[in-house]
Amino acid sequence: MTEPLLSVQDLSVAFRQGGGDMLAVDRVAFDVMPGETVALVGESGSGKSVTALSALKLLPYPSAHHPSGRILFKGRDLIPADENEMRKVRGNDITMVFQEPMTSLNPLHTIERQIGEILKLHRGLNDREARARTLELLQLVGIREAESRLGAYPHQLSGGQRQRVMIAMALANEPDLFIADEPTTALDVTVQAQILKLLAELKSRLGMSMLFITHDLGIVRKIADRVCVMFKGKIVEQGTVAEVFGNPKHPYTQRLLAAEPKGRANPVPHDAPVIVEAGPIKVWFPIKRGFFQRTVGHVKAVDGVSVRVRRGETVGVVGESGSGKTTLGLAILRLVQSEGPIVFLGNRIDGMRAKEIRPMRKNLQVVFQDPYGSLSPRMSIAEIVEEGLLVQNKGLSYGERRNIVAKALDDVGLDPSTMDRYPHEFSGGQRQRIAIARAMALEPQFIMLDEPTSALDMSVQAQIVELLRDLQKRRNLAYMFISHDLKVVRALANHVVVMQNGQIVEEGSAESIFAAPRTDYTKALFAAAFNLETAASNAVRE
Repeated sequence: MTEPLLSVQDLSVAFRQGGGDMLAVDRVAFDVMPGETVALVGESGSGKSVTALSALKLLPYPSAHHPSGRILFKGRDLIPADENEMRKVRGNDITMVFQEPMTSLNPLHTIERQIGEILKLHRGLNDREARARTLELLQLVGIREAESRLGAYPHQLSGGQRQRVMIAMALANEPDLFIADEPTTALDVTVQAQILKLLAELKSRLGMSMLFITHDLGIVRKIADRVCVMFKGKIVEQGTVAEVFGNPKHPYTQRLLAAEPKGRANPVPHDAPVIVEAGPIKVWFPIKRGFFQRTVGHVKAVDGVSVRVRRGETVGVVGESGSGKTTLGLAILRLVQSEGPIVFLGNRIDGMRAKEIRPMRKNLQVVFQDPYGSLSPRMSIAEIVEEGLLVQNKGLSYGERRNIVAKALDDVGLDPSTMDRYPHEFSGGQRQRIAIARAMALEPQFIMLDEPTSALDMSVQAQIVELLRDLQKRRNLAYMFISHDLKVVRALANHVVVMQNGQIVEEGSAESIFAAPRTDYTKALFAAAFNLETAASNAVRE
């Protein structure tokens, strides 16, 4: 019988805290065979990522340690390997894509330099060869106008584009084992199918194995050969995808498979007042070239878009990565420069200076797509959530602020007793909930939610949808909900705006848009979202 490429045997991972040990992974065992895809599935905090990071020894040693177990790669135990040995393994033999690309990409280097560095270091390519290979990789992972993106910096790309760059970097040296930690989290559904097709092609051509970590069970069903379900640090069920999905035995697996955002948006009265009205808005970024940096064109991120949000209403803004969704939201919040009227509660704010608009920030809040990038690693959770209170409600005492923080954390499903911990001590999904708590603490009237559920597993997505609906009903909040997850949008939005290339191609009530989309683009977007399993399956077979 063929030997496993990767064999995890009786692995435990513990973190030293306050003189004791916190067990994050408890005697986990599984194999990845050559050419096989194994999926690790479970809720945030279940130990999936810690298990994967152990294979590359990327945990914060020595605070992290292994009370038991071995990790065999090609028959060799990696746990006792020193740093010099691991450098030879990382990038060449085993490579990994992380969940949050903005924290993995260097903000000071261009995309060409970051991918090229890998190619030069591991494959000895010269500048010309590295540039050609970098361009090829960017095209493979679906970056539009790839040549013009070579000189771009990470902050100039959308979340989905940054994730695709990370996948390109990971595949640059054609590794034996590709570890993917939520690789499609930031991608819209049409690009998900493209990435699955790409990974399937590379797996077939290179004989590559994959360890696929995700909470998206639709993707697992089509891309994986076997699945391991993790719960509280343990593997509670494993087997072929057909066995686990067709006849789940463990109660947790059954709950996980049944979890999906349910319900519909809160009704909005016909006479509900308008909270935000904007447009037509233009956000054009200049393209400069030459020694004198002359403007030779513009990137039309938002091109003549108008939107209106009423009290108690959720306007869903959908579209592929790079369509201008987030830029539109940032423009309305006056966080990027734009042209065109923006009216908040009857007042024009587009011409206001920063000092004039600052008092209004209490009522204009935002939850960003990347929670780790928006949470300061040097501040405790209490300090992060209360930061806005210190600026907007200066009269509150220390005790009053702590009470508000505790309530905000409780509202988003986090234990208030954890408020003195730091962001790195939480999972990706927990960090997103902290970001939502920070916005809710100020009791705003309008919240721009930029992919707030993209980092969350399915069961927590359903909880957050219920939470947002409940908060909206109790506080009469207005939401602009930006997402590529159309199942979540359908459960939350009253009105839907569909964007493509910086413009609105279709809009209307959520009921009418989801029942009968009119444009070909909207039809393709919805087909990819609600038949993702079929789309992914077709992409893999092609």
